[in-house]
Amino acid sequence: MEFTEAVERSVQIRKKYHALEKTHHGTEWTIEEDALAFLTDAGLVGRLTMSQQGRWPTSGEPALELKHKLGESIWWLTILADRMNIDIVEAVDQFLTKTEERLAE
Repeated sequence: MEFTEAVERSVQIRKKYHALEKTHHGTEWTIEEDALAFLTDAGLVGRLTMSQQGRWPTSGEPALELKHKLGESIWWLTILADRMNIDIVEAVDQFLTKTEERLAE
């Protein structure tokens, strides 16, 4: 899958969640609420990483849960960029290029 396809699919999924939010709460989540949801999932990535590495007890399957939360975290970042009118593909490309150039020196 190409990254641009992931962005398009992410935006379509977020639209469906917005419809659910309107149904259940009368309004869509704000950008700030989306950011908080991302941070919550990012925290879970940390905890699941500890579990996967045997440093935190778990009753589930941390590797499977970690895989899901990593994907979800990338999804949230894609959504946050979209909602703030930032081209995430361009942002990642610029970051990688700048970092590669800095490390090549």
